[in-house]
Amino acid sequence: MTTRQPSPRSDRSPWNWLLIVPVVLPLLTFLFNHDEPRLLGFPVFYWLQLAFILVGVATTSLVYQMTKKRRSS
Repeated sequence: MTTRQPSPRSDRSPWNWLLIVPVVLPLLTFLFNHDEPRLLGFPVFYWLQLAFILVGVATTSLVYQMTKKRRSS
């Protein structure tokens, strides 16, 4: 009985480097280290944190779509 060897890992796509963006972006404190501008009365810190979440979701979705294996039909 022959056993099938697992295929080598193929997670070395250059698209994975894009995942650094949502990690580094919130660490740049000069982006939100002030009170103005306000959006609907909220200081920049609060609405920028929500924007960071959206950037993280968009970046992760893009990397996933670009690196997933295509199904052979």
